[in-house]
Amino acid sequence: MFTKIKPARYFVGLSIIALIITACAARVQPPATDIVNEPVGSSGNPMIDDLMAALQAADHPVSLGESIQQEFFSVMGQKLIVNGEEVQVFVYPDEAARKSDSDQISPDGTKIGTTMVTWMDQPNFWAQGPIIALYVGTDATAIELLTRVLGDPITTHTGNAPAGDATDDLSGV
Repeated sequence: MFTKIKPARYFVGLSIIALIITACAARVQPPATDIVNEPVGSSGNPMIDDLMAALQAADHPVSLGESIQQEFFSVMGQKLIVNGEEVQVFVYPDEAARKSDSDQISPDGTKIGTTMVTWMDQPNFWAQGPIIALYVGTDATAIELLTRVLGDPITTHTGNAPAGDATDDLSGV
């Protein structure tokens, strides 16, 4: 009698182990891989999707980064990686709402409203329609590309001032 029970228990034990292994294996997922050129239209925001498409149309790789909040802007932003450079994009409900925030940016980008900002590099801001874009850096290719897509930056620095002396517009600041 003892020998007949042992094979049955052995079979039940193996069956339970097989079920546990199968259940655990179903939950294991391969690690995420970095996407070099995120497909256009994946941000969930049509304005960001259009900006990504315009940047990609200029043959520059663009990928989506994480969301970002800047204390001096009234909307959440989205990081984009453009040609290896981080660009922060803030989309407002309309141009008037954007203008309310972009009008607070000083000509050199170091003061926004009542906030004094110490950047790690040169801040470059663009404002077009309902969008504010921020690129912190001096990479000429990034600045030229963003200027081509978004128009002249609203901040001016040596080396990226628009054609014609943009500092002429600073008399009332």
